[in-house]
This record gives sequence, structure tokens and C-alpha cells, in this order.
Amino acid sequence: MWLSLAFLSAALLGLYDVAKKTALGGNAVLPVLWFNTLFSTLLFLPMILSVEVGFGWFEGTLLEASKGNLQAHCLVFCKSAIVLTSWLCGYFGLKHLPLTIVGPINATRPVLVLLGALLLFGERLNGWQWIGVLLSLLSLFLLSRAGRKEGVNFVHNRWVGLIALAALTGAMSGLYDKSIMQRLDPVFVQSWYNLYQLGMMSLMCALIWWPNRRTTTPFHWSWAIPLISIFLSLADLAYLYSLNQSEAMISVVSMVRRSSVIISFACGALLFKEKNLKSKALDLLFILLGMLFLYLGSF
Repeated sequence: MWLSLAFLSAALLGLYDVAKKTALGGNAVLPVLWFNTLFSTLLFLPMILSVEVGFGWFEGTLLEASKGNLQAHCLVFCKSAIVLTSWLCGYFGLKHLPLTIVGPINATRPVLVLLGALLLFGERLNGWQWIGVLLSLLSLFLLSRAGRKEGVNFVHNRWVGLIALAALTGAMSGLYDKSIMQRLDPVFVQSWYNLYQLGMMSLMCALIWWPNRRTTTPFHWSWAIPLISIFLSLADLAYLYSLNQSEAMISVVSMVRRSSVIISFACGALLFKEKNLKSKALDLLFILLGMLFLYLGSF
């Protein structure tokens, strides 16, 4: 069940990447991210009210949340800060790079999670899963070669650096999630971490974006913005429920979630008319083979 939820999360993440790329086209990053946190918070606000005010709207359903103590709220607040850092780096990088490059870079994020899972949680991979990891590493090397054809130097390009930082902090978030999700309720985590992120982004927009809005990229509304929140919230909920199961392996879940690159790659080619698709397709092939070996090794 946990693996099926991971694949569902991956499909939704692919749609999230496409909505995000669409919304960021010629748009200011910070207000787009603020609206994302706003709509995500509104989606889960009824769950908070249901348990905190005592309405009991979702009692007995998968959306029923539990009350958390001070320690639980502190854990979720830390998760919000880590995820928001990853988002900020990822949004700025995605705005300036092709989706067919960003997607495969993000697809290598699970390798970092794997190393952390081996060191921190004692997870052990079998032979099939190790083959999947090695194929993912090979895909990163091939991607760097494809990027150079578009003038994207992986060593000196600051936007690639931001995507890499987003991947690193995203991996930290995955390991942190594995640690806390054995103790906390998925709906409680999803609801409150959205609310904490909204508070952080509101402060950031008020101090950074609003005073300088006339001298930076202007903000314009896009209907892709609420889609970002919908796809991401559903993807995260499926992901948290997956990790909430005792047999779930964060190293495998993280790898599977990166198969979202299939959707983002296809849309980058069809919707955004991105270039050098043949060389990037080879990179994608190795990623898919890596996902296949990881899947086979999980049984």
C-alpha cells in the first residue's frame, strides 16, 4: 500500500511541476509562492477547525486530524522552514531553466535521501535497488552533458546551483519526514505545516517583495497558481500517508516520487517546446530504468 501511495504522489508531483512552470512564466516568484501557501492552507483549514474547535466534520474519515502538543507543533514548524527553503530555491531556479533540465535534476534527489537513510535509519538496499540508484547517478552525468548544449553550465550557472540547493534541502526534508511521521498524524502535519508556511511567506513578502515590487519582475495572476496548491497538497498527503506506514522505506519512497519527471518531461516537450529532447530522453530512460529496478527490488 505504501508503494502505491508513493506512485500516486509521483504522478501528482509531475502535474505540480507543470503548473508551477506555467505560473512562473514572466512572473514574480515570491507572490506566486505566497498564493501557493495561502490556497494550500485554505484547503486544510477545515481539518484544523474540525479538531481544534470541536466541529467533528471529518471524524472517522481519512481526513480526521488529531490535536498536537507543543512538541508536535515545534516539529511541524521545523518541517515548514526546511520545505520553504527548498521551495524558494526551486522556484527561482525553475523560472530560469528548462523544465526538461530541472525535472531530471530533481529526480536525482533521492540519492541524497538514500545516503541519509543508510546512515540514520539503518535501511539496507538489495541488489536490484542498488542498480536503480547507480542508474539514477548515471542520469545526472548525462543530464549535465545535455545542459551544456543549451548553454547551461552545471558548475557556474547560479540557477543550477539553486536547483541543487533545493534538492539538498528537499532531501533533508525527506529524512526529517521519515523521523517524525512515525509519531505524528499525517493530516495534522499537512494542515499545520501549510499554516506555518503561510505565516513565513507573508512576512517574507511584506519585508522583501512588497517594498521592491515596482523595481522587480511584476506579478500577474495565473489560473495555474491554485492548481499548484491542489496538486501539491494531494501529492504531499499521499506521501505522508505512505511514510506513516511502519514498513515504508524512505529511500524507496523518495526514488519513486521522482518518477514524476515522466510527466514534467513530456509537458516540457509538448507544452513548452523545449530543445535537445533526444539527448535528454536518454537521461530520462536511465531514470525510468532506475525506477523499475527500485520497484522490482521492493518485493
